[in-house]
Amino acid sequence: MMEIRNVTNDDLNALYDIALKTGDAGQDATHLHKDPKLIGHIYAAPYAIFEPESGFVVEDDEGVAGYIVGTHNTLAFDDLLENEWWPLLRKNYADPSDIPFDEWSADQLRAFLIHHPFKVPQRIVDTYPSHLHINLLPRLQGKGVGVQLIDRWLQAMDMAGSRGVHLGVSPSNERALYFYRNYGFKEQPMGKNAQTIWFTMVL
Repeated sequence: MMEIRNVTNDDLNALYDIALKTGDAGQDATHLHKDPKLIGHIYAAPYAIFEPESGFVVEDDEGVAGYIVGTHNTLAFDDLLENEWWPLLRKNYADPSDIPFDEWSADQLRAFLIHHPFKVPQRIVDTYPSHLHINLLPRLQGKGVGVQLIDRWLQAMDMAGSRGVHLGVSPSNERALYFYRNYGFKEQPMGKNAQTIWFTMVL
């Protein structure tokens, strides 16, 4: 039995776990991180805490095994995190900027983003103001669950009045690239050495 429902604060531990186990371009990142919550701090927990109406989880007989979280207004959400989320985390994670980049650990790479949050290109966020993060544990992959989650999320964004959505994918995450292209997201042209591939959709 599988159920898709709105995310709640009771799901936070599961979201942290899923974010870690899919945090290496879709693969398990547990072996890369000493701190198992760093990925979730950036890509999962704040959405569930501050905008739960824009998040859903999928739960099977073994528990929560996937989620989709996001925001209908990226710029406003960025401001909210800068005021209410990142300052708390910055007290616990040092900015590694004074260390040579090639010496950074996986934890330090994530800590850098806590101190210097990534900004979506203005040309994308202006036209497609909403964004999402979606992750599924292997036991739910390849079963159409991702499509169901995105269908549900896009409906929520449409009802919230969004005119368009975007998401970023690592060029090395071939499974995700295939999925979004086949779902119907439009791939935005980027430079050949781009670290992020941007997908968009008009609502």
